[in-house]
Amino acid sequence: MGSRKYFGTDGVRGAYGSAVMNEAFAWRLGAAAARFARERGAASPVVYLGRDTRASGASLEAALAGGLAAEGFQPVSLGVVPTPAVSLALRQAPAAFGVVITASHNPAADNGIKFFGPAGIKLTDDEEARIEALLPATAGAGGAALGSYDARSLYVATAARLLPAHCLRGWKIVLDGANGAGCQTSHAVLTQLGAEVVAIGCTPDGRNINEGVGSQHPEPMAAAVKAHGARVGIAHDGDADRCILCDENGDVLDGDEILTVLALHALKGGRLARGRLVITVQSNLGVDAAVAAAGGTVVRTPVGDRYVIERMLADHATLGGESSGHVICAEVSPTGDGLVAALKVLEVMLASGQPLSVLRRQLTKFPQVTAALTVREKKPLEGLPTLPATIAALERELGAQGRVLVRYSGTEPKLRLLVEGPTDAVVHGALARLEQAVRADLEVV
Repeated sequence: MGSRKYFGTDGVRGAYGSAVMNEAFAWRLGAAAARFARERGAASPVVYLGRDTRASGASLEAALAGGLAAEGFQPVSLGVVPTPAVSLALRQAPAAFGVVITASHNPAADNGIKFFGPAGIKLTDDEEARIEALLPATAGAGGAALGSYDARSLYVATAARLLPAHCLRGWKIVLDGANGAGCQTSHAVLTQLGAEVVAIGCTPDGRNINEGVGSQHPEPMAAAVKAHGARVGIAHDGDADRCILCDENGDVLDGDEILTVLALHALKGGRLARGRLVITVQSNLGVDAAVAAAGGTVVRTPVGDRYVIERMLADHATLGGESSGHVICAEVSPTGDGLVAALKVLEVMLASGQPLSVLRRQLTKFPQVTAALTVREKKPLEGLPTLPATIAALERELGAQGRVLVRYSGTEPKLRLLVEGPTDAVVHGALARLEQAVRADLEVV
């Protein structure tokens, strides 16, 4: 695997105005990506640029376009669109590659840049490392004339065809767009299918993306479902590649529950390729038990939807995702798509005649607790004096009845802790011991 300095688990990300998230660096990154595409023999000079609703997006897009143009490529703006709409555009209208300017679920003060290859699939670690190696030393001063392409209409039309016309007539659905890129597109599709949509988090102003709403903050969605007597709630993140749901009782479903509902429905109909579901090490062990009981198997990857997708491609799997709400339905799209995930769950509800409150009972989660500690420095975990021994001791104590996961976030200065075990008391006690060890070894802020 190539060594990467700037790319994390989902592109380059940071506070806008920082050393890696400013116009000069965006220009350099655009130039480097163009050099990479030329090196790989790109068949088209066109590059698609999409972005979310952050105020910093337009100027970063212009800078990226300048770097692309300086290397002889033709930047084409898709405007504000969900991340999966960029992937779809690449598959429908050939281009050298695509770029999405987004920091996903992060606050508005952050932004990010991630790349898709010509087949609409995120780049690998090695490909990102090669782009870093091709970065010019300094940014140029040139801009670029941006072309345009209506990827939004393409995305809406394609998604609306996933379910029968007017099949949601009589349904009331709460949509929380996180004040992000999916506000208009998801609303348009649900409305076309006949639903009455109650919209929250759908008034972006460039500064309020993910602010108290969206997949990271499902409470407003749950409250709206109960207040309006809706049948289901749907919440996206800032670039709408995630989906978190809420049943008619106002109870929230995470990605594990969504994936279990979809996997078991597909297994029952003989449509889950190789009977296999691909998830990450973050997902609850209850998913493995539910899928195994239905005759399927689960494969786990490192955290990051890119790694899920890579494994799905290698295994010819059709369903995978993360507990965070990234769900990949490969028969529709080779990347996470919050709207597609929601529509697929609605399809199960329609086919089964069961409300989401019943369907969710197919997953019984193992007791699990998590924590995310902000650290001053990401020191190598294996070299710490206290934490490795604590992890080893807990793993011995839990045995086959649980597990411990400790990892650094790939997008934030955080150390993430997860413990699963037989009882709530056991997992809370184990988490407390982990946090104590972390504080002994690292400066927590």
